[in-house]
Amino acid sequence: MRLKEALSVMSMASPYAVSTERNSDITNLHQQIKQYLYIEMPIEKAVNKCISSFGANDKKLLFLCGSSGDGKSELLTKAKLKFGKRITFHLDATHSFDPQGTAIQTLDKVFDAFSLGQYPLVVGINAGMMGNYAEEGQNEDVKSAIASYLENNKFDSEQIKFINFEDYPKFEIHQNGFSSDFAKQLLVRITQPQENIIRQVLEKEKQYDEPGAKRLVTNFELLSLPSVQQVIIELLFKARLMRDQFLTARALLDFIHELLVGDGYLFDNLFAGGDNELASKIEDFDPGHYRTKEIDRFILAYDLGLPNSEFFEFKEKVKQFGIQNLSSGIQYLRLFYILRHDDFANNYHINFAEDYNESLIEKYIAIYQLHKDYRDNPEPKALLKAFYRDTLISAIRAYINRNAPKLGKKYFLLSDFGEYQVAAPADLSMDSNAIKANTATNSVLFNARLKLKTKPFALPININLLSLLININNGYRPNKHDKNSVILLDELASEIIQEAKSACELVITGDGKKYLLECDDDEIMVSEG
Repeated sequence: MRLKEALSVMSMASPYAVSTERNSDITNLHQQIKQYLYIEMPIEKAVNKCISSFGANDKKLLFLCGSSGDGKSELLTKAKLKFGKRITFHLDATHSFDPQGTAIQTLDKVFDAFSLGQYPLVVGINAGMMGNYAEEGQNEDVKSAIASYLENNKFDSEQIKFINFEDYPKFEIHQNGFSSDFAKQLLVRITQPQENIIRQVLEKEKQYDEPGAKRLVTNFELLSLPSVQQVIIELLFKARLMRDQFLTARALLDFIHELLVGDGYLFDNLFAGGDNELASKIEDFDPGHYRTKEIDRFILAYDLGLPNSEFFEFKEKVKQFGIQNLSSGIQYLRLFYILRHDDFANNYHINFAEDYNESLIEKYIAIYQLHKDYRDNPEPKALLKAFYRDTLISAIRAYINRNAPKLGKKYFLLSDFGEYQVAAPADLSMDSNAIKANTATNSVLFNARLKLKTKPFALPININLLSLLININNGYRPNKHDKNSVILLDELASEIIQEAKSACELVITGDGKKYLLECDDDEIMVSEG
Protein backbone atom coordinates (compact mmCIF):
# COMPACT_ATOMS: atom_id res chain seq x y z
CA MET A 1 0.00 0.00 0.00
CA ARG A 2 1.29 3.48 -0.93
CA LEU A 3 1.64 6.19 1.72
CA LYS A 4 -1.13 8.42 0.34
CA GLU A 5 -3.61 5.54 0.49
CA ALA A 6 -2.47 4.58 3.99
CA LEU A 7 -2.98 8.17 5.19
CA SER A 8 -6.48 8.27 3.71
CA VAL A 9 -7.78 6.73 6.94
CA MET A 10 -7.33 10.21 8.46
CA SER A 11 -9.55 11.89 5.87
CA MET A 12 -13.05 13.06 6.73
CA ALA A 13 -14.19 11.24 3.59
CA SER A 14 -12.82 7.90 4.80
CA PRO A 15 -15.28 5.19 5.87
CA TYR A 16 -13.07 4.93 8.98
CA ALA A 17 -13.74 8.56 9.99
CA VAL A 18 -16.68 7.52 12.17
CA SER A 19 -16.50 4.40 14.30
CA THR A 20 -19.25 1.85 13.86
CA GLU A 21 -19.77 -1.60 15.22
CA ARG A 22 -18.15 -3.21 12.17
CA ASN A 23 -16.08 -6.30 12.84
CA SER A 24 -12.48 -5.22 13.22
CA ASP A 25 -10.15 -6.92 10.76
CA ILE A 26 -6.77 -6.80 12.44
CA THR A 27 -5.08 -7.69 9.12
CA ASN A 28 -6.53 -4.55 7.48
CA LEU A 29 -3.80 -1.88 7.34
CA HIS A 30 -6.32 0.97 7.46
CA GLN A 31 -7.83 -0.52 10.63
CA GLN A 32 -4.37 -0.96 12.14
CA ILE A 33 -3.48 2.69 11.42
CA LYS A 34 -6.80 3.87 12.85
CA GLN A 35 -6.18 1.94 16.05
CA TYR A 36 -2.59 3.19 16.18
CA LEU A 37 -3.72 6.82 15.91
CA TYR A 38 -6.22 6.58 18.76
CA ILE A 39 -5.31 8.87 21.67
CA GLU A 40 -6.90 8.29 25.05
CA MET A 41 -8.27 11.60 26.34
CA PRO A 42 -9.08 12.55 29.95
CA ILE A 43 -12.80 12.39 29.14
CA GLU A 44 -12.43 8.69 28.28
CA LYS A 45 -11.14 7.98 31.77
CA ALA A 46 -14.11 9.86 33.25
CA VAL A 47 -16.57 7.91 31.07
CA ASN A 48 -15.02 4.54 31.92
CA LYS A 49 -14.99 5.40 35.61
CA CYS A 50 -18.67 6.32 35.51
CA ILE A 51 -19.67 3.23 33.51
CA SER A 52 -17.59 1.00 35.81
CA SER A 53 -19.70 2.19 38.74
CA PHE A 54 -22.90 0.92 37.09
CA GLY A 55 -24.10 -2.47 38.23
CA ALA A 56 -25.81 -4.80 35.74
CA ASN A 57 -29.21 -4.15 37.36
CA ASP A 58 -28.73 -0.45 38.13
CA LYS A 59 -31.36 1.78 36.55
CA LYS A 60 -28.88 4.49 35.56
CA LEU A 61 -28.46 6.59 32.43
CA LEU A 62 -25.29 8.29 31.16
CA PHE A 63 -25.30 10.88 28.41
CA LEU A 64 -21.99 11.48 26.63
CA CYS A 65 -22.48 14.93 25.09
CA GLY A 66 -20.47 16.84 22.52
CA SER A 67 -20.25 18.29 19.04
CA SER A 68 -20.13 16.34 15.81
CA GLY A 69 -16.63 14.94 15.34
CA ASP A 70 -15.61 15.13 19.01
CA GLY A 71 -15.05 11.40 19.17
CA LYS A 72 -18.20 10.22 20.95
CA SER A 73 -18.73 7.23 18.65
CA GLU A 74 -15.08 6.18 18.84
CA LEU A 75 -15.04 6.40 22.62
CA LEU A 76 -18.33 4.57 23.12
CA THR A 77 -17.47 1.89 20.56
CA LYS A 78 -14.42 1.04 22.66
CA ALA A 79 -16.47 1.20 25.87
CA LYS A 80 -19.07 -1.15 24.42
CA LEU A 81 -16.40 -3.75 23.69
CA LYS A 82 -15.36 -3.52 27.33
CA PHE A 83 -18.73 -3.18 29.10
CA GLY A 84 -21.29 -4.28 26.49
CA LYS A 85 -22.18 -7.59 28.18
CA ARG A 86 -23.79 -5.88 31.15
CA ILE A 87 -24.61 -2.37 29.89
CA THR A 88 -26.81 -1.20 26.99
CA PHE A 89 -25.32 1.33 24.57
CA HIS A 90 -26.99 3.67 22.07
CA LEU A 91 -23.92 4.99 20.29
CA ASP A 92 -25.40 7.81 18.21
CA ALA A 93 -28.63 9.62 19.07
CA THR A 94 -28.85 11.05 15.54
CA HIS A 95 -29.53 7.57 14.10
CA SER A 96 -32.91 5.92 13.61
CA PHE A 97 -33.71 2.21 13.88
CA ASP A 98 -36.52 2.59 11.35
CA PRO A 99 -35.91 4.12 7.86
CA GLN A 100 -39.41 5.60 8.10
CA GLY A 101 -38.91 6.93 11.61
CA THR A 102 -36.97 9.86 13.07
CA ALA A 103 -34.07 9.95 15.49
CA ILE A 104 -36.41 11.46 18.11
CA GLN A 105 -38.80 8.53 17.76
CA THR A 106 -35.88 6.12 18.10
CA LEU A 107 -34.80 7.87 21.31
CA ASP A 108 -38.36 7.64 22.62
CA LYS A 109 -38.22 3.86 22.16
CA VAL A 110 -34.78 3.64 23.80
CA PHE A 111 -35.85 5.73 26.80
CA ASP A 112 -39.25 4.03 27.19
CA ALA A 113 -37.54 0.62 27.25
CA PHE A 114 -35.10 1.99 29.82
CA SER A 115 -37.96 3.31 31.97
CA LEU A 116 -39.66 -0.09 31.94
CA GLY A 117 -36.48 -2.12 32.44
CA GLN A 118 -33.88 -2.52 35.13
CA TYR A 119 -30.51 -1.95 33.45
CA PRO A 120 -27.95 0.82 32.85
CA LEU A 121 -27.96 2.76 29.56
CA VAL A 122 -25.25 4.86 27.87
CA VAL A 123 -26.19 7.30 25.07
CA GLY A 124 -23.94 9.33 22.78
CA ILE A 125 -25.68 12.60 21.86
CA ASN A 126 -24.76 16.00 20.41
CA ALA A 127 -25.96 19.35 21.72
CA GLY A 128 -28.39 19.92 18.87
CA MET A 129 -30.16 16.61 19.40
CA MET A 130 -30.35 17.28 23.14
CA GLY A 131 -32.19 20.53 22.41
CA ASN A 132 -34.47 18.79 19.94
CA TYR A 133 -35.36 16.04 22.38
CA ALA A 134 -36.04 18.55 25.17
CA GLU A 135 -38.58 20.15 22.79
CA GLU A 136 -40.06 17.17 20.95
CA GLY A 137 -39.35 14.02 22.98
CA GLN A 138 -42.04 11.97 24.73
CA ASN A 139 -40.24 10.62 27.81
CA GLU A 140 -40.96 13.31 30.41
CA ASP A 141 -38.30 12.26 32.93
CA VAL A 142 -35.53 12.36 30.33
CA LYS A 143 -36.89 15.55 28.72
CA SER A 144 -36.90 17.29 32.09
CA ALA A 145 -33.34 16.16 32.89
CA ILE A 146 -32.00 17.30 29.49
CA ALA A 147 -33.80 20.65 29.69
CA SER A 148 -32.40 21.27 33.18
CA TYR A 149 -28.88 20.35 32.05
CA LEU A 150 -29.03 22.62 29.00
CA GLU A 151 -30.27 25.53 31.12
CA ASN A 152 -27.85 25.16 34.03
CA ASN A 153 -24.96 23.26 32.39
CA LYS A 154 -25.25 20.72 35.20
CA PHE A 155 -27.71 18.18 36.53
CA ASP A 156 -27.39 16.46 39.87
CA SER A 157 -29.08 13.07 39.99
CA GLU A 158 -28.15 9.59 41.08
CA GLN A 159 -30.02 8.08 38.14
CA ILE A 160 -29.04 10.36 35.21
CA LYS A 161 -25.48 11.55 34.56
CA PHE A 162 -24.03 13.91 31.95
CA ILE A 163 -20.41 13.99 30.75
CA ASN A 164 -19.66 16.68 28.18
CA PHE A 165 -16.68 17.12 25.86
CA GLU A 166 -16.95 20.89 26.45
CA ASP A 167 -15.87 20.32 30.05
CA TYR A 168 -12.62 18.83 28.75
CA PRO A 169 -11.22 21.66 26.57
CA LYS A 170 -8.58 20.84 23.96
CA PHE A 171 -6.54 23.92 24.94
CA GLU A 172 -5.33 25.00 28.36
CA ILE A 173 -3.90 28.38 29.33
CA HIS A 174 -1.28 28.29 32.07
CA GLN A 175 1.66 30.28 33.45
CA ASN A 176 3.96 29.26 30.60
CA GLY A 177 1.48 30.19 27.87
CA PHE A 178 -0.88 27.59 26.46
CA SER A 179 -0.86 23.95 25.42
CA SER A 180 -2.97 21.31 23.73
CA ASP A 181 -2.02 17.88 24.98
CA PHE A 182 -4.39 16.19 22.56
CA ALA A 183 -3.07 17.93 19.42
CA LYS A 184 0.53 17.47 20.56
CA GLN A 185 0.07 13.77 21.33
CA LEU A 186 -1.60 13.17 17.98
CA LEU A 187 1.13 14.94 15.98
CA VAL A 188 3.82 13.04 17.87
CA ARG A 189 1.96 9.73 17.39
CA ILE A 190 1.73 10.28 13.62
CA THR A 191 5.41 11.18 13.22
CA GLN A 192 7.32 9.38 15.98
CA PRO A 193 10.46 7.63 14.64
CA GLN A 194 10.04 4.30 16.43
CA GLU A 195 7.22 1.72 16.62
CA ASN A 196 5.21 3.70 14.08
CA ILE A 197 3.20 1.77 11.48
CA ILE A 198 2.95 4.90 9.31
CA ARG A 199 6.74 5.30 9.27
CA GLN A 200 7.02 1.77 7.92
CA VAL A 201 4.91 2.76 4.92
CA LEU A 202 6.88 6.03 4.61
CA GLU A 203 10.18 4.18 4.28
CA LYS A 204 8.77 2.16 1.37
CA GLU A 205 7.47 5.37 -0.25
CA LYS A 206 10.99 6.77 -0.45
CA GLN A 207 11.85 4.28 -3.21
CA TYR A 208 9.49 5.99 -5.68
CA ASP A 209 11.13 8.60 -7.90
CA GLU A 210 7.95 10.62 -8.52
CA PRO A 211 7.36 14.34 -7.78
CA GLY A 212 4.16 13.58 -5.82
CA ALA A 213 5.82 10.86 -3.74
CA LYS A 214 8.85 13.06 -3.03
CA ARG A 215 6.66 15.99 -1.96
CA LEU A 216 4.60 13.74 0.32
CA VAL A 217 7.77 12.40 2.00
CA THR A 218 9.09 15.97 2.41
CA ASN A 219 5.78 17.07 3.96
CA PHE A 220 5.95 14.18 6.40
CA GLU A 221 9.51 15.11 7.40
CA LEU A 222 8.45 18.75 7.88
CA LEU A 223 5.55 17.63 10.05
CA SER A 224 7.99 15.53 12.09
CA LEU A 225 9.88 18.65 13.23
CA PRO A 226 8.77 19.55 16.80
CA SER A 227 9.07 23.25 15.96
CA VAL A 228 6.67 22.87 13.02
CA GLN A 229 4.22 20.96 15.23
CA GLN A 230 4.37 23.85 17.69
CA VAL A 231 3.51 26.36 14.94
CA ILE A 232 0.53 24.22 13.88
CA ILE A 233 -0.73 24.08 17.49
CA GLU A 234 -0.28 27.86 17.77
CA LEU A 235 -2.41 28.36 14.64
CA LEU A 236 -5.09 26.00 15.96
CA PHE A 237 -5.15 27.97 19.22
CA LYS A 238 -5.33 31.23 17.28
CA ALA A 239 -8.31 29.87 15.33
CA ARG A 240 -9.97 28.91 18.61
CA LEU A 241 -9.42 32.36 20.15
CA MET A 242 -10.05 34.63 17.18
CA ARG A 243 -12.53 32.61 15.08
CA ASP A 244 -14.22 30.61 17.87
CA GLN A 245 -13.29 27.40 16.03
CA PHE A 246 -13.65 24.23 18.09
CA LEU A 247 -11.03 21.53 17.78
CA THR A 248 -12.50 18.06 17.28
CA ALA A 249 -10.63 14.81 16.77
CA ARG A 250 -12.16 14.16 13.36
CA ALA A 251 -11.50 17.69 12.04
CA LEU A 252 -7.89 17.61 13.29
CA LEU A 253 -7.15 14.27 11.64
CA ASP A 254 -8.65 15.51 8.37
CA PHE A 255 -6.66 18.74 8.65
CA ILE A 256 -3.37 16.87 9.12
CA HIS A 257 -4.29 14.64 6.19
CA GLU A 258 -4.70 17.73 3.98
CA LEU A 259 -1.37 19.16 5.20
CA LEU A 260 0.39 15.99 4.08
CA VAL A 261 -1.38 14.99 0.86
CA GLY A 262 -2.53 18.40 -0.43
CA ASP A 263 -1.39 19.75 -3.79
CA GLY A 264 1.55 21.72 -2.38
CA TYR A 265 4.20 21.62 0.28
CA LEU A 266 3.03 21.56 3.89
CA PHE A 267 3.64 25.31 4.41
CA ASP A 268 1.40 26.11 1.41
CA ASN A 269 -1.24 23.52 2.31
CA LEU A 270 -1.39 25.00 5.81
CA PHE A 271 -2.90 28.23 4.46
CA ALA A 272 -4.73 26.85 1.40
CA GLY A 273 -8.18 26.86 3.00
CA GLY A 274 -10.66 24.36 1.59
CA ASP A 275 -13.54 22.35 2.98
CA ASN A 276 -11.89 21.45 6.28
CA GLU A 277 -13.30 23.69 9.01
CA LEU A 278 -9.89 24.24 10.63
CA ALA A 279 -8.15 25.02 7.34
CA SER A 280 -10.85 27.53 6.37
CA LYS A 281 -10.15 29.52 9.55
CA ILE A 282 -6.35 29.20 9.52
CA GLU A 283 -6.32 30.51 5.95
CA ASP A 284 -7.02 33.96 7.47
CA PHE A 285 -3.65 33.89 9.24
CA ASP A 286 -1.53 33.41 6.10
CA PRO A 287 1.86 35.08 6.77
CA GLY A 288 1.99 35.85 3.06
CA HIS A 289 -0.50 38.63 3.84
CA TYR A 290 1.69 40.23 6.53
CA ARG A 291 3.07 43.66 5.70
CA THR A 292 6.15 44.94 7.50
CA LYS A 293 9.23 46.75 6.30
CA GLU A 294 11.39 43.61 6.33
CA ILE A 295 8.77 41.48 4.60
CA ASP A 296 8.09 44.11 1.92
CA ARG A 297 11.83 44.43 1.29
CA PHE A 298 12.15 40.67 0.88
CA ILE A 299 9.19 40.42 -1.53
CA LEU A 300 10.53 43.31 -3.63
CA ALA A 301 14.07 41.87 -3.75
CA TYR A 302 12.72 38.43 -4.66
CA ASP A 303 10.49 39.76 -7.43
CA LEU A 304 13.37 41.83 -8.86
CA GLY A 305 15.82 38.92 -8.57
CA LEU A 306 18.28 40.95 -6.51
CA PRO A 307 21.30 38.92 -5.32
CA ASN A 308 21.48 37.90 -1.66
CA SER A 309 24.19 35.43 -0.66
CA GLU A 310 22.55 34.53 2.68
CA PHE A 311 19.21 33.78 1.03
CA PHE A 312 20.95 31.79 -1.74
CA GLU A 313 22.70 29.62 0.86
CA PHE A 314 19.38 29.08 2.65
CA LYS A 315 17.65 28.06 -0.60
CA GLU A 316 20.33 25.47 -1.33
CA LYS A 317 19.80 23.85 2.06
CA VAL A 318 16.06 23.91 1.49
CA LYS A 319 16.55 21.99 -1.76
CA GLN A 320 18.62 19.38 0.06
CA PHE A 321 15.71 18.92 2.48
CA GLY A 322 13.52 18.07 -0.51
CA ILE A 323 11.75 21.38 -1.14
CA GLN A 324 12.04 22.13 -4.86
CA ASN A 325 10.80 24.68 -7.39
CA LEU A 326 9.26 27.33 -5.15
CA SER A 327 7.96 30.03 -7.47
CA SER A 328 7.09 32.99 -5.24
CA GLY A 329 8.40 35.00 -2.33
CA ILE A 330 5.15 34.31 -0.44
CA GLN A 331 5.96 30.59 -0.41
CA TYR A 332 9.29 31.36 1.23
CA LEU A 333 7.55 33.62 3.78
CA ARG A 334 5.31 30.70 4.73
CA LEU A 335 8.36 28.46 5.03
CA PHE A 336 10.10 31.06 7.23
CA TYR A 337 6.94 31.16 9.37
CA ILE A 338 6.72 27.42 10.09
CA LEU A 339 10.47 27.24 10.82
CA ARG A 340 10.58 30.33 13.04
CA HIS A 341 11.08 28.38 16.29
CA ASP A 342 13.94 26.30 14.90
CA ASP A 343 17.53 26.46 13.69
CA PHE A 344 17.63 25.64 10.00
CA ALA A 345 20.51 25.96 7.54
CA ASN A 346 22.16 29.38 8.08
CA ASN A 347 19.09 30.69 9.97
CA TYR A 348 18.26 33.27 7.33
CA HIS A 349 14.57 32.80 8.22
CA ILE A 350 15.19 34.14 11.75
CA ASN A 351 15.50 37.62 10.22
CA PHE A 352 11.69 37.62 10.02
CA ALA A 353 10.90 36.20 13.46
CA GLU A 354 9.91 39.61 14.87
CA ASP A 355 7.58 40.20 11.93
CA TYR A 356 5.58 37.16 13.02
CA ASN A 357 5.26 38.37 16.62
CA GLU A 358 1.95 37.35 18.22
CA SER A 359 1.87 40.13 20.84
CA LEU A 360 -1.96 40.27 21.02
CA ILE A 361 -2.19 36.57 21.88
CA GLU A 362 0.59 36.93 24.44
CA LYS A 363 -1.22 39.88 26.03
CA TYR A 364 -4.52 37.98 26.09
CA ILE A 365 -2.91 34.94 27.74
CA ALA A 366 -1.22 37.13 30.37
CA ILE A 367 -4.46 38.92 31.31
CA TYR A 368 -6.48 35.70 31.22
CA GLN A 369 -3.98 34.07 33.56
CA LEU A 370 -4.05 37.05 35.95
CA HIS A 371 -7.82 36.68 36.24
CA LYS A 372 -7.72 32.91 36.55
CA ASP A 373 -5.11 32.84 39.32
CA TYR A 374 -6.04 36.07 41.13
CA ARG A 375 -5.37 35.81 44.86
CA ASP A 376 -4.95 39.49 45.82
CA ASN A 377 -1.14 39.23 45.82
CA PRO A 378 0.57 42.65 45.40
CA GLU A 379 2.46 42.09 42.12
CA PRO A 380 -0.35 40.39 40.11
CA LYS A 381 -2.83 42.88 41.57
CA ALA A 382 -0.71 45.80 40.33
CA LEU A 383 -0.50 44.29 36.84
CA LEU A 384 -4.24 43.69 36.73
CA LYS A 385 -5.00 47.19 38.00
CA ALA A 386 -2.83 48.60 35.23
CA PHE A 387 -4.84 46.65 32.64
CA TYR A 388 -8.15 47.86 34.08
CA ARG A 389 -6.99 51.46 34.36
CA ASP A 390 -5.02 51.89 31.13
CA THR A 391 -6.86 49.53 28.78
CA LEU A 392 -10.34 48.49 29.91
CA ILE A 393 -11.74 51.52 31.78
CA SER A 394 -9.93 53.93 29.49
CA ALA A 395 -11.49 52.30 26.41
CA ILE A 396 -14.96 52.13 28.00
CA ARG A 397 -14.78 55.85 28.81
CA ALA A 398 -13.52 56.71 25.34
CA TYR A 399 -16.33 54.65 23.79
CA ILE A 400 -19.10 56.18 25.92
CA ASN A 401 -17.65 59.69 25.44
CA ARG A 402 -16.91 59.25 21.72
CA ASN A 403 -19.20 62.22 20.93
CA ALA A 404 -17.80 64.28 23.79
CA PRO A 405 -14.01 63.81 23.69
CA LYS A 406 -13.31 66.87 25.87
CA LEU A 407 -15.22 65.69 28.94
CA GLY A 408 -12.08 64.36 30.59
CA LYS A 409 -11.44 61.30 32.75
CA LYS A 410 -13.88 62.15 35.52
CA TYR A 411 -17.13 62.22 33.54
CA PHE A 412 -19.27 59.86 31.49
CA LEU A 413 -21.65 61.22 28.84
CA LEU A 414 -25.30 60.55 29.73
CA SER A 415 -27.15 62.16 26.83
CA ASP A 416 -27.11 64.74 24.04
CA PHE A 417 -29.63 67.57 23.62
CA GLY A 418 -28.72 69.30 20.39
CA GLU A 419 -25.60 71.34 21.10
CA TYR A 420 -25.75 70.53 24.80
CA GLN A 421 -24.39 67.42 26.51
CA VAL A 422 -25.18 66.09 29.98
CA ALA A 423 -22.53 64.09 31.85
CA ALA A 424 -22.00 62.70 35.34
CA PRO A 425 -18.91 61.73 37.35
CA ALA A 426 -18.40 57.99 37.61
CA ASP A 427 -15.50 56.37 39.42
CA LEU A 428 -15.45 53.04 37.58
CA SER A 429 -12.91 50.66 39.10
CA MET A 430 -11.68 47.07 39.25
CA ASP A 431 -13.75 44.79 41.51
CA SER A 432 -11.05 42.72 43.24
CA ASN A 433 -13.44 40.60 45.30
CA ALA A 434 -15.49 39.60 42.26
CA ILE A 435 -12.33 38.68 40.34
CA LYS A 436 -11.18 36.53 43.24
CA ALA A 437 -14.52 34.68 43.20
CA ASN A 438 -14.33 34.15 39.43
CA THR A 439 -14.03 30.62 38.09
CA ALA A 440 -12.46 30.51 34.63
CA THR A 441 -13.68 27.51 32.66
CA ASN A 442 -13.37 28.76 29.09
CA SER A 443 -10.05 29.62 27.44
CA VAL A 444 -11.86 31.64 24.77
CA LEU A 445 -12.89 34.39 27.19
CA PHE A 446 -12.55 35.70 30.73
CA ASN A 447 -14.96 37.82 32.74
CA ALA A 448 -13.67 41.29 33.60
CA ARG A 449 -15.22 42.53 36.85
CA LEU A 450 -15.92 46.22 37.45
CA LYS A 451 -17.82 48.26 40.02
CA LEU A 452 -19.32 51.75 40.25
CA LYS A 453 -19.79 52.52 43.94
CA THR A 454 -21.46 49.26 45.04
CA LYS A 455 -22.92 48.32 41.65
CA PRO A 456 -21.05 45.37 40.05
CA PHE A 457 -20.56 44.91 36.31
CA ALA A 458 -19.22 41.98 34.29
CA LEU A 459 -17.81 42.08 30.75
CA PRO A 460 -16.89 38.83 28.96
CA ILE A 461 -13.68 39.60 27.07
CA ASN A 462 -12.40 37.47 24.21
CA ILE A 463 -9.32 38.23 22.14
CA ASN A 464 -11.31 40.15 19.53
CA LEU A 465 -12.83 42.44 22.14
CA LEU A 466 -9.40 42.90 23.75
CA SER A 467 -8.04 43.95 20.35
CA LEU A 468 -10.91 46.43 19.97
CA LEU A 469 -10.27 47.90 23.43
CA ILE A 470 -6.60 48.46 22.59
CA ASN A 471 -7.52 50.01 19.24
CA ILE A 472 -10.10 52.34 20.83
CA ASN A 473 -7.39 53.66 23.15
CA ASN A 474 -5.30 54.33 20.05
CA GLY A 475 -8.05 56.48 18.53
CA TYR A 476 -9.95 53.87 16.52
CA ARG A 477 -13.70 54.34 16.00
CA PRO A 478 -15.59 51.00 15.89
CA ASN A 479 -17.54 50.18 12.71
CA LYS A 480 -19.84 47.48 11.34
CA HIS A 481 -16.96 44.99 11.11
CA ASP A 482 -16.69 45.07 14.94
CA LYS A 483 -20.38 44.23 15.39
CA ASN A 484 -20.01 41.26 17.78
CA SER A 485 -17.60 43.08 20.08
CA VAL A 486 -19.54 46.37 19.95
CA ILE A 487 -22.72 44.61 21.13
CA LEU A 488 -20.93 43.65 24.36
CA LEU A 489 -19.61 47.20 24.81
CA ASP A 490 -23.04 48.71 24.17
CA GLU A 491 -24.66 46.51 26.80
CA LEU A 492 -22.07 47.45 29.41
CA ALA A 493 -22.19 51.15 28.45
CA SER A 494 -25.98 51.21 28.94
CA GLU A 495 -25.65 49.67 32.42
CA ILE A 496 -22.90 52.12 33.44
CA ILE A 497 -24.83 55.16 32.16
CA GLN A 498 -27.97 54.03 33.99
CA GLU A 499 -26.04 53.77 37.25
CA ALA A 500 -24.19 57.07 36.68
CA LYS A 501 -27.55 58.87 36.43
CA SER A 502 -27.98 58.43 40.18
CA ALA A 503 -24.96 60.68 40.86
CA CYS A 504 -25.43 63.79 43.01
CA GLU A 505 -23.52 65.83 40.46
CA LEU A 506 -24.10 66.63 36.78
CA VAL A 507 -22.26 68.76 34.27
CA ILE A 508 -23.88 70.39 31.24
CA THR A 509 -21.69 71.64 28.41
CA GLY A 510 -22.57 73.49 25.24
CA ASP A 511 -22.32 76.75 23.37
CA GLY A 512 -18.80 77.14 24.76
CA LYS A 513 -20.00 77.09 28.36
CA LYS A 514 -19.99 74.57 31.21
CA TYR A 515 -22.47 74.33 34.10
CA LEU A 516 -22.02 72.23 37.23
CA LEU A 517 -25.16 71.03 39.02
CA GLU A 518 -24.82 69.59 42.55
CA CYS A 519 -27.54 68.17 44.77
CA ASP A 520 -27.40 69.55 48.33
CA ASP A 521 -30.22 68.11 50.44
CA ASP A 522 -33.37 69.20 48.59
CA GLU A 523 -31.67 71.97 46.67
CA ILE A 524 -29.77 71.95 43.39
CA MET A 525 -26.74 74.23 43.35
CA VAL A 526 -25.74 75.54 39.92
CA SER A 527 -22.35 77.04 39.15
CA GLU A 528 -20.72 78.04 35.89
CA GLY A 529 -17.37 76.43 35.14
